[in-house]
Amino acid sequence: MHTLTLRPTTTPLSGHLRMGETEGPDRIHVTNTHVMRGERPWFPVMGEFHFTRYPRGRWREQLLSMRAGGIDVVATYLFWHHHEEDRGTFRFDGNRNLRAFLEVAAECGLDAVVRIGPWSHGEARYGGFPEWVQHSGTQVRTDDPAYLEFVQPYYARVSAELDGLYHAQGGPIIAIQIENELYDQPEHLRTLKQMAHDAGINPPLWTATAWGMADLPADEFLPLYAGYPESPWDDAHPGWARHNRRHYFFTPLRDDHTVGADLRRKPTAGRGPDLARYPYATCELGGGVQVTYHRRPRIAADDVAALALTKIGCGSALQGYYMYQGGSHVMDAATTMQESLDTGYTNDLPIVSYDFQAPLGEYGQVRPVYELLRLQHHLLAAAGEALAPMRFVAPDQSPEGLDDRDTLRWAVRTNGTSGMLFVNTYQPGGEDLAAHSGVRFRLDGPAGPLELPTRAVDIPSGTYFAWPFRWPLPGAATLEWATAQLVTVLDDTVVLTRTAGIPVELVLSGIDAASVKGSHTTSEDLGDGRTLVRVPEPGTGALVELGALRLLVLDEHTARNTAVGDLWGARRLVAGNDLHVVPDGDLLHIECGPNGGSVLVHPAPTGRIALQDDQSSPCRTAPLRLRDAGRRGFFARFEIDAPADVPKADLVEVAAATGPAPQRVGGPLDRAAAPTAEDYARGAAIRVDVDPGAFTRAHRLLLQIDWIGDAARAELDGTLIADQFWNGDLWEIDLARHRDALTNGAELVLRLLPFDPTAKIHVPEDVRPTEQALHISSSRLVPVYRSAVTATV
Repeated sequence: MHTLTLRPTTTPLSGHLRMGETEGPDRIHVTNTHVMRGERPWFPVMGEFHFTRYPRGRWREQLLSMRAGGIDVVATYLFWHHHEEDRGTFRFDGNRNLRAFLEVAAECGLDAVVRIGPWSHGEARYGGFPEWVQHSGTQVRTDDPAYLEFVQPYYARVSAELDGLYHAQGGPIIAIQIENELYDQPEHLRTLKQMAHDAGINPPLWTATAWGMADLPADEFLPLYAGYPESPWDDAHPGWARHNRRHYFFTPLRDDHTVGADLRRKPTAGRGPDLARYPYATCELGGGVQVTYHRRPRIAADDVAALALTKIGCGSALQGYYMYQGGSHVMDAATTMQESLDTGYTNDLPIVSYDFQAPLGEYGQVRPVYELLRLQHHLLAAAGEALAPMRFVAPDQSPEGLDDRDTLRWAVRTNGTSGMLFVNTYQPGGEDLAAHSGVRFRLDGPAGPLELPTRAVDIPSGTYFAWPFRWPLPGAATLEWATAQLVTVLDDTVVLTRTAGIPVELVLSGIDAASVKGSHTTSEDLGDGRTLVRVPEPGTGALVELGALRLLVLDEHTARNTAVGDLWGARRLVAGNDLHVVPDGDLLHIECGPNGGSVLVHPAPTGRIALQDDQSSPCRTAPLRLRDAGRRGFFARFEIDAPADVPKADLVEVAAATGPAPQRVGGPLDRAAAPTAEDYARGAAIRVDVDPGAFTRAHRLLLQIDWIGDAARAELDGTLIADQFWNGDLWEIDLARHRDALTNGAELVLRLLPFDPTAKIHVPEDVRPTEQALHISSSRLVPVYRSAVTATV
């Protein structure tokens, strides 16, 4: 029996921070345990999206996808050099239009956090400083008056862009972040905050990054923390970065001293913020990681999702992902805009790609991690108000250290009576955690002991989940416990999902045992007013009726493919099989590949369902057909047919590779340097011939290259448009972004360099060549079609 003693929460400390709104029905402020909104606890879910690194015409599409993924706050950096490359000349036009981006975010139902710098990092050249600031001779990132003289007009212009968009004004902005990763200048942070305020920047909340035991001015900022599944800023040693193991344990530890450590020139002198005064809040849980030239991790979906759920179990009250939406570095400036060894940094980044292996990729690709995180975000949307103030409680027996892979990793969030039980048996790096058989839990507390489940269960390796206990349900019912994870609540229907194939049992009180009905369930009166319901076959038909209350228990596959949103006049569940689904009021946006897919909707719409052209797509007429396929369980089912014919791309070798790039090192840590433009003359040159007709109906047209090598770049009539440092993943390029040029005869050439196994470069060991290698295994075009489904209600 795994045991734990529940501890009640204490009255939160409030009003002690120099931030927060003081009035208004939706006022936002912060206690020492959680964020409050409208006098109710709020559990925000935040995702990073750099608007200048993504085409403006696709902002709405991606912001809607973020919302459908359970994000309710979009965070974005301002990179100073994107907006004032030349002193006194400001640019907030086109992709740089901050105000337009925030207005679109608001229209999509998202709040916003703006990270205004002046220094931002974000793997940008000089951390976002323009050349004229970086080389000004001033003491940047300090209270040097000459430096502050540069900042003042920049902040004034930013203030003009943000005017009218703060939460108190009915706008989306709920917080402003000052600087980034500044760990030893607390008075400078205070100065910058005052300068921003004097310029008219007046958000509800002020934030600052706190990792590395940052010395922040007390009570001025909400400290935000990070946690990544890998460390591309680490050295090129083989294997997984050892310190990243800590993020897969349940612990109250918030800080990760390694994040940003490659940029800290001296040890941290401070002890970090007084954690008793602030909630556990994050802004950089790695939605993936960006590869660097010398270290190129490949991130699996479970690497991110297991870390994220573990952080919720550890007490996080604000989940913030960096990045959630990938992008591309700005390419219309006087210099390249990426971090590099040549500009004094410790890592070389791709010139173009800032994909980050994010849930939504550089070209809008929807990745498996999007689905896994969405399921957790459903949980937070349904239960966050109760969960946010709940404290973290560790079990009586916890793992002994970072190398303990045998002790079960679990913990509880609780108010002393009810709560959620979190389990994690997943860890990346090829370091499998032990499976556990015959597991039961005992939770002791003021309301008496709780032992669950009734029958011991086997918990496999490689899983992670949260089970509710003594959880209030609509009406008078209480879910004493469930070996299932909460998904959402739709009016009188509570939706849960089976976890890791573990048999589902629901124990309820406050119901009439005789009222239990369900064709896929069995029930048993346990006495003491408790009823046990077993659901042996979760799925779309596993509905448990308890009088006016209903419980729907989904299988794992359906649950992870399910979006929840306002659609066709009601709150609905929408599950897309081989489809990306985005509920959007009167429209259900769908994206699919050549195989089409199916859609499940609950509750079923009552009117006529039809496809219409999606006005957000350059291809207004998608070649899709919709068919009513009846019902599956309690869901309406629709089939989406797509063209089976797939366009082809021919790869023609123009020149063979003559050898790898010369090995060079650079930067303050003497790390491997990326190839120069001239080095690519040693690589293979491959022309890509695409039939212009391939672009006719595709919303995106992804060229996928499965290859082995070192580094690659794509050039359109000699202009660099895409690049990749190889790490075993496919190289994807959206050719639809260059539709006009390619349909008018522009030449697309790929330049690929061989991998040199003697170079001090980390790639995953399972794909690392042992000899010089350059090989294209396959290539293909993958059209992505986009349309919208309407319903007459």
